[in-house]
Formats: sequence, structure tokens, C-alpha cells
Amino acid sequence: MSFVLAAVHYGYTISIAVGSMSDALDRSLLTNQIDAVDMIRLLPAVNDDHGGVIVDVQEPMDSKVFVGALRASMSQWKHEGKKGVWIKLPIGLANLIEIVVKEGFWYHHAEPNYLMLVYWIPETICTIPANATHRVGVGAIVLTENREMLVVQEKSGGFRGLGIWKIPTGVVDEGEDICAAAVREVKEETGIDAEFIEVVAFRQTHKAFFEKSDFFFLCFLRPLSFNIQRQELEIEAAQWMALPEFAAQPIAQKSGLFKRIIDLCLVKLDKNYAGFSPVSVSSSDDKPPYLYMNTRDLHQSSHTTTSQL
Repeated sequence: MSFVLAAVHYGYTISIAVGSMSDALDRSLLTNQIDAVDMIRLLPAVNDDHGGVIVDVQEPMDSKVFVGALRASMSQWKHEGKKGVWIKLPIGLANLIEIVVKEGFWYHHAEPNYLMLVYWIPETICTIPANATHRVGVGAIVLTENREMLVVQEKSGGFRGLGIWKIPTGVVDEGEDICAAAVREVKEETGIDAEFIEVVAFRQTHKAFFEKSDFFFLCFLRPLSFNIQRQELEIEAAQWMALPEFAAQPIAQKSGLFKRIIDLCLVKLDKNYAGFSPVSVSSSDDKPPYLYMNTRDLHQSSHTTTSQL
């Protein structure tokens, strides 16, 4: 006597023809069939630069098929050690939003024609940046009196695995001042305590992180400690490097940003360049908001007193 055994897995119904009741109890057969479905039903995704994946759903999909594909994909990404998962749903597929939310995703940002949802897989602090129209980043130039620069190699990002030494960089947190962010990033990535001196340059780019604009502030800091303790989660290596050695890297001959960093280091060491230091403009001294100014030239000038306005 033959019959059909139906099993439901991740929203799919799998029908297995068996010849007897004993065959129906063969769990290995059922498991193999389920595993085969798992291998097929994965959402199309591309890797991002930070160990995560981006899913851009374009084609209409049955809700049962979608939830199965999502669960199978999440299982696969977790197995692969992925971190952040970004799912971009166009407005035409709004019927899938509830499914994604029930699987633990949350809203990141919305534009007129799509909604972005995110999920953080590892059991660590989530480092997915908050949404904004502009993203603000900092780069920390930390130099010793012996002309040694604090440099790192990252485990993620565009320079991952290339052996390139760069300055500590990071994104300014919500509600955080630029000067505080630079000090924090240096401490987090290298364990070095540093004093913020000034902003020496900034760069503006557009169509960067998910089509948003980006401000990147180069900051000059003075080291207060020298014993490096690198952050194992994001930093592959960290060290003090002689400035000529940093400048000798092939990337320093090609990248305009690296070249400018070297130029800034040289003029700062020769004390021929003044950047912008944070000056409080609140009623209480040393409290934000700050106005970043060339305080050296301001203090030297005799033509900026209020009485002369």
C-alpha cells in the first residue's frame, strides 16, 4: 500500500511518495528533501563591505514562499558568520513588510519608493549606523614628537585584507560631537588615550552610504598614552609607524586623501598650519554646541574685538 506523506518546512509543502508506513517514518529521507529545499530557496543578496548582506527584492513573491526563503537565508547567513542584514522592499511589495518585521527586523529608513529594514545577527553590540540625510565621519591623525603616526589595519571595509595601514576612522554617533568622536574612535580601535587638538580638513562627498551625503573630518590629536591595545572585533593590527614608512606605502602614491594626510602631518609638525579648534558658544564654558575656529590666528589678531565691529 502506497501513500503520500506531506511535510511543511519554512512555509513549503513537500510531498514524498512512500511505499509503506515504515518508509513514512524514515526521517533521513524527509530531512534530505527539506535540506534540498533550503539550498534552493535563498534570497538573492550581495555582500557589503562590513561583513553583512544587502537584499534588494525586486520581483513579486508569494508570502509563503518569501517567509520560507527568508528563514532559510537567515540560517545560511548565520552559518557564514554574517553580521548586518539589510532588506530593501519597494513600495509595490509592502505586503511583505509584516513578514519581515515578525522575523525580528526593524525599520531603518524609508524613501518615497522603498522601505529599508535591518537585522543584526551576532550576539554582540549592533554597529548598524542610524539613518540620516547626511553621515558624519572622523579620521584621527595621532602623531608623537618623534614623528610616529598611530595606524591600523581593519578587518572590514574597503581596505580589508590588503595590508594597508591607515589612520583610525569611524562614524560620529547620534548626539556626539566631532571632537569627542575622534577621541572615542582612537580609544576604541587602539586603546590609546588622546587629546583632541583641532580639525585640520574636511571632505564632502555625495551618493555615498545608501545614496546619502557624507562629511568626513580629519582631526589632529595628541597622544596621552602609548601602549596599544587593539580592538579585536574590528582591527586586524595597530602600531606606531614612522611617517616616512607610512608615506612609502603604494596607496599613498595613488590616493589623494593619503597624500593630503601626509602633507598635513608635515606642516603640523613644522607648526606652519592652524586648523579649527572647538570653542563653546553656549552660556557655559566648555559645553557644546561648539564653533570650530582657527583660534591661533584669532588670538594673534588685534582686529577682532567687539568694540571694532
